[in-house]
Amino acid sequence: MQEIFDQLIAKIKKYNKNADFDKITRAYELAREAHKSQTRVAGGPFIIHPLEVANILADMSLDSDSITAALLHDTVEDTDVTLDDIKSQFGKEIADLVDGVTKLGRIPYSSKEEQQIENLRKMFLAMAKDIRVLLIKLADRLHNMRTISSMPEEKQRQKALETIEVYSPLAHRLGIQKIKTELEDISIKILDPIACREIEENIAKKMVQNEAFLSSIEESVKKRLDEAGLKHTISSRAKHIYSIYRKMYTQNRSFDEIYDLFAIRIIVDETVDCYNVLGIMHDMYKPIPRRFKDYISTPKPNMYQSLHTTVIGKAGVAFEVQIRTKEMDEVAEMGIAAHWKYKQNITDKRAGENLIWVRQLLEIQKESEDPDDLMRALKIDMFADEVFVFTPAGDVLNLPQGSTIIDFAYAIHSGVGNNMNGGKVNGRIVPIDYVLHNGDIVEIIRSSSSHGPSLDWLKMCKTSGARNKIRQWFKKEKRDENITRGKNEFEKEIKRNGLSMNDVLKDEIRVPLLNRFSAKSMDDLYAGIGYGGFSLNKVILKVLSECDKQKKQQEPEPAPELAAPEQPEKPQTKNYRGILVEGMDNCLIKLARCCNPLPGDEVVGFITRGFGVSVHKKNCVNVVNNTERDSNQRWVKVSWTQTSESLFTSTLQIVSRDRLNIVADVINLFSTMKIKTSSINARETKDGFTLINVSIEIKSLAQLEFVMNKLSRIQGVIDVVRGMQ
Repeated sequence: MQEIFDQLIAKIKKYNKNADFDKITRAYELAREAHKSQTRVAGGPFIIHPLEVANILADMSLDSDSITAALLHDTVEDTDVTLDDIKSQFGKEIADLVDGVTKLGRIPYSSKEEQQIENLRKMFLAMAKDIRVLLIKLADRLHNMRTISSMPEEKQRQKALETIEVYSPLAHRLGIQKIKTELEDISIKILDPIACREIEENIAKKMVQNEAFLSSIEESVKKRLDEAGLKHTISSRAKHIYSIYRKMYTQNRSFDEIYDLFAIRIIVDETVDCYNVLGIMHDMYKPIPRRFKDYISTPKPNMYQSLHTTVIGKAGVAFEVQIRTKEMDEVAEMGIAAHWKYKQNITDKRAGENLIWVRQLLEIQKESEDPDDLMRALKIDMFADEVFVFTPAGDVLNLPQGSTIIDFAYAIHSGVGNNMNGGKVNGRIVPIDYVLHNGDIVEIIRSSSSHGPSLDWLKMCKTSGARNKIRQWFKKEKRDENITRGKNEFEKEIKRNGLSMNDVLKDEIRVPLLNRFSAKSMDDLYAGIGYGGFSLNKVILKVLSECDKQKKQQEPEPAPELAAPEQPEKPQTKNYRGILVEGMDNCLIKLARCCNPLPGDEVVGFITRGFGVSVHKKNCVNVVNNTERDSNQRWVKVSWTQTSESLFTSTLQIVSRDRLNIVADVINLFSTMKIKTSSINARETKDGFTLINVSIEIKSLAQLEFVMNKLSRIQGVIDVVRGMQ
């Protein structure tokens, strides 16, 4: 412990000799005493964790208060130390930091997004007051991920998923590439270890093949830059695992199609030198078209600046070149921490401007009546890849990838969007659902006689900001029309579910329904449904849930003398075979036979007429062919729980060369693996193959994939396909 603390003090002295070392030492002593009886799951004294968190912040050159708060960040949550104790000993500012991180530490993760909303709001409120809260939390999460191997496997997966969906993108939004990369690589190795192992092996092979090539590239570039009199440093690296994984699995590329697998980074002194180096690189090597990006003239929202170009070397190997200054490199690695306004003698307006997105998220959650909008903003507005587009005056707007001219118009001003009649891109009139691309020059065509936006625009726009402004317009301008539309849709769904409006309008149902959606009256609820502020699907699910509660309360209790012996509590139908239905406490659930979903499959539910919720795989043909899925109110979110031990039926088709005993070998494999078979049949084809259709009982998708892998290794087997009959 003392060795780690001494290491921390030495780090701080290197970048801030005027730090308050007395305060930091007192914080360490208090934390050590408070945690003295505690140990970590990974083993060793608990105090090691806050010490390592503080060390991570010291690597980011943060101020004394941040280091102090990091040392104390678990005391309030895990010991008898109170916030008042911290406030009296260290002041209000440090107490607020500890309080903020403590709240963040309580955030649970669930696949049901709505359960996260309130906790995420707390996170952004804390961030808006002091962004150091998030910096401490990121350091906390990083050390927890570094030591995650001591946790149970399922807990590891939950933490990894939470990290990759929330904390890694937050690190990216703050520009802290170093933490973002490490969080992503640790997480994806837990979530998909087989794919990561393959990527690592492929990288290792490529490195062996191209090590000499990269060395020669560095030597040639160094010689040419020296001749040009440009001061520089050169380094090379392989693309990190998660970045390769995303490109391979989201863009359906093979490993050999990753053209920027290797990169050389050239650091120079001045911005003008970056462009001089770019010219030299394009003179030495052939650039690949459309692979050049200038993030110096148009920086990313997280302050990242660099020139990127992909070129082909003489050996025919493509590699990326990143060119930037020393200051740009520091910002690229440490983001907002590199411009931290609390550092000694540093004030930087860009550090404050970088937090605009926090305020925008808070505005969305204040104005929107649908809590899903905050999660949508997190996943799209904040974390999606970006496109840079221009106004006719040359101003740059950055929007999430996939944005349309509707998003562009509302990004300028709500008045521009509400009065839009159409748009031009690069001088050509385009439809309003035109998807924008990098470098587009966009002009909005407006008219004072415009009738305003259309509800169809909600399906066309990408950003939560545009969607929210459209809803606000309808809420204000079309209330009577919204009430009529919403009431009709509501009554139609109520009848479809076998209920009557008289039952629904009883106080026992109506009051909790209005409270759930913060509506003052049924007209407010109808209006919200009419303009899209409330999801009709969620409203109906709440009605069904309340009706079910009332029905249970009205059931007479059995007389004492007739009471049955106490039985073990049966699982609720919402957990039937490991399925959770969002927004419903009880409902009938069945697994669709058309696709036989398994735990691990991405699933979606469909409210059937009279038979509860039917659960399908998201890529099931009956889901894909439903062209109105996004607007159909009968689709619901469902997810797998982590506690199901049920067996599920799955069908496989095995294609093999026709040979003696092939069926016997298949059956023998199932017997060896203790897999129960429900049915099996085989037939010979005219072209000399054998088709074996088999139904088996399986626990999860992971187990099925393992079985399929084993089957594919049987002599003569050509292919194993899931779901064939």
